Formats: sequence, C-alpha cells, structure tokens
Amino acid sequence: MQLLVNPSPEKWKKNLARPVQKTKAINKIVKPILKKVQKNGDKALRKFAQEYDHVQLDSLLVSAQEIATAKTLVSEELKAAIAVAKSNIERFHAAQASPELIEEVMPGVICRRKSVPIQRVGLYIPGGTAPLFSTVLMLGVPAQLAGCKEIVLCTPPNREGKIHPAILYTAELIGISKIIKVGGAQAIAALTFGTDSVPQVDKIFGPGNQYVTAAKQLVTKFGVAIDMPAGPSEVLVYADDSAVPAFVAADLLSQAEHGVDSQVILVTPSEKFAKKVLKELNEQLEQLPRKDIAFKALTNSTAVVMEDAEKALALINHYAPEHLIIAVENEEEVVDGIYNAGSVFIGNYTPESAGDYASGTNHTLPTYGYARNYSGVSLDSFVKKITYQKITEEGLKKLGPMVEVMAENELLHAHKNAVTIRLNSLKGKKK
Repeated sequence: MQLLVNPSPEKWKKNLARPVQKTKAINKIVKPILKKVQKNGDKALRKFAQEYDHVQLDSLLVSAQEIATAKTLVSEELKAAIAVAKSNIERFHAAQASPELIEEVMPGVICRRKSVPIQRVGLYIPGGTAPLFSTVLMLGVPAQLAGCKEIVLCTPPNREGKIHPAILYTAELIGISKIIKVGGAQAIAALTFGTDSVPQVDKIFGPGNQYVTAAKQLVTKFGVAIDMPAGPSEVLVYADDSAVPAFVAADLLSQAEHGVDSQVILVTPSEKFAKKVLKELNEQLEQLPRKDIAFKALTNSTAVVMEDAEKALALINHYAPEHLIIAVENEEEVVDGIYNAGSVFIGNYTPESAGDYASGTNHTLPTYGYARNYSGVSLDSFVKKITYQKITEEGLKKLGPMVEVMAENELLHAHKNAVTIRLNSLKGKKK
C-alpha cells in the first residue's frame, strides 16, 4: 500500500486510479455468452455450468427438498443473526415508502404521483469465493416490500451442483422460491432473454465480478434495466488522531478481502497516524484466512496524508467512494461536506461491516466512481413512479388557453387542436 503526502489535485486521478477494467477484452468474452444463451436457452446454461462451474446439472431449478435440507444445515446462531439483520433491513426500507402525492396545482387541475412495483425482478447473488447470503436480504427484502409480482434469484452452484445452504435458507425466509443454479454473465443473459427454466425479468439487481458487471451493462440494450454499474468493492477511510489505528486497519482489510481487484484508501492529516495504520494493517493481514486476496488488493491501494482539511474533503468527493468511513473529531462538519459517496459510516464504533450485514442500510452500492451519479439500492429501486392528471371542465377553461399558446409557438398545431376542440365543445354546452 503506497503512502503519498499532500499530492496535488492534478495528480489525484492518477494517484487514486482504480484497478484497470479491460473492457474490450471482457466484452469479447461476454458477448458470445449472451448470444448463446439467447439462442439456446437452458442448453447453453447447462454447458456453461460444465465449463465454468465444473458441474453437470440435471436440473437448473433448486428443488423444495434442497431448500428444506438447507434449513437443517444452517446453525441456530446464524439463523438468529439473519433474523436480526432481516428485521433491521425491513424496518429501514419500509420507512422509505412514500405516500401517494395528490396536488391540485390550480383550480380544476389535479396531479397525482404514486409508486408502482416493478413486476418482474431478477436478483443475482454471487457465490464464488464468498457466498453472499447477506445480499439475498439486501435485495430480496425491498423487493418483497415493494410488492414485486415475480422475484427470480440466480446464484452459481458448487462442484457438487449445490447452492450454499445459507443462501437457500435466507431466500426461503423472505419468501423467494424461484431459485436458479446459474452464475456469471450467463445468469444475466438468462434473466434478460428468458429460458425454459429462467423467467425473463424487467430489471436485474446484484453485484458480481467484472464479467457479471459487463453483462449487466450490455443487456440494457435489450430492454432490461439494471440497478447500477457496480464493480469491485472499495472503501475510503478518513481518520485523524482521534481514531484508533487498529480499527482503521481492520476496516481497510474488511474490503480488501473481497477480491484481488478491490481497492482501499486511507486519507489522514497525519503522516504519523498513517504509519501506525500501515503497521497495524500488516500485523492483522497475517491473521486473515483470505490474506492472499487482501494482499493483492492492497497493491491497488493508497494511504494519503492530506494536511489541508479542505483539500482532503475535495479529494474524497473526487474519488466518490462506495463506502466512506469518517472517524475524525469534527465528524458532522465533514459529513455535511460529502456529496459523492455510496454509504457513509460515522465514528469509531461504526464499522463498514455493520452496513454490509445488519444495520439496516443497503450494501448494494455504486462503485468505480459511480457514486457521483448513482444511489445505492433502496425501496425506490424496485418501484416506478407514475404520474396522473385529471382536469375538470373548469380547469381546462383556465389551463387550456395557456396550452394553446405554448403549442402554437412550438408549431405543434395538433397539440393545440386537442385543447381547442374541447374548449369549443364546452362553449357549445352553454348555448
């Protein structure tokens, strides 16, 4: 992990560059996968399962028996933890619901806006080096709360053709029964085009590796929506001498262990503090079962000493981190200055891990700088906002002439006539 001291703003882009995504090379692999699934459906999915997951599948669908068995394989301790996380996520996301808006903008002109659930959604749950059953909660809970009519879950099988029991248990707990044994870009393709086993959906959610991310971006050309162009996980920690170096190091490593293409950033006003964190980082790294993965991620990572507080804030907003941890004395002042971040964790006792699992906020967040223009997943991600309007006779008499003038000046005479013909009709009523 390199250490930089007061880098100039013109060097920030290069200093904080994320691991390079070889888009052309990745797309060259992903595009044929999409075409094969579109053309051959389940047959292609089974072939890809052999090629990538090294398993021959008799059925792509998870059976009721497999779900029942999974319940017996999950410890009571984990079940209790999942229950708490589910409760918190439900509570926070349910509170996000917005009531129907009804506003009479002028006499006789009534406008409405209400949320309507997206009917068919696909949830992609990674299951490779880490089976992310927590993502089942993060995506499944708001989907259920929103009232989505059909929820399809795709996740890759292991070499025995099985799905991690915690994923199956969590899915069943929140009422998801359509679970497909398919991963990677082929899962995204199946959800986009539909196959005999996989229903076609309207919107796809979920994190994944670079191939999944590329597939999600490519399939938007076929009429399906996606939650966001999320990529490898990342965290930026902004900490001063009021923070605990061991805590900061632990938070950096919690993201570094996600994958070799993850990135972690430390920003601090003190070079002495930065060196304390780096020392802790090396000591804690040796204790991690996934230390090889975390070590590689740390080669993509940087510690920045920024003595000027205003420049530090500018650097953070420039980077636009997926996760931002703020552990400084003037935390509220700093929080108020943040406008580019996926999710913010405030104070020494708010580890990013809490948001990943159980605090209640969603962990499906924009990465790779997309926090500049995307939000994380929320209840709103699973609904559409439809507007309505109703105009009375008196309302049209007041508003109609304004519309006629505007339409005529845009040279759209049919637009004008749609109003004029009604106004003339109302004039005739009075005769």
